[in-house]
Amino acid sequence: MEELAREAALSRSTFFERFQNALGMPPMAYLLAWRMALAKKLLRERVEDIAGIAQRLGYGSVSAFSVAFTRYTGRAPGRYSREGNVG
Repeated sequence: MEELAREAALSRSTFFERFQNALGMPPMAYLLAWRMALAKKLLRERVEDIAGIAQRLGYGSVSAFSVAFTRYTGRAPGRYSREGNVG
C-alpha cells in the first residue's frame, strides 16, 4: 500500500481514505476480492492446478491459498472446482 500511495503522491492515510471513498472498501479488501474472483475463474476453467493458481495469485503456499479461499467462499478450492461455479 505504501508503494501505491507513493505513486499517487499521497500519504498512506490519505490514499487509504480516498480509495475507500471511491470503491467502498479498504484496499486490502479490494485486493482479496480481486484475487478470489480470479481464483474462481481459474478454478472453473481448470487450466491450472491449485498449486499453480496459488503461485499465480501470489500466495506463499497452497495451504495459505486454500485457507484464504475457503474463508472467502465457504468451500475449499478443490471442492469449488469439482462442484462448478455455484456462488
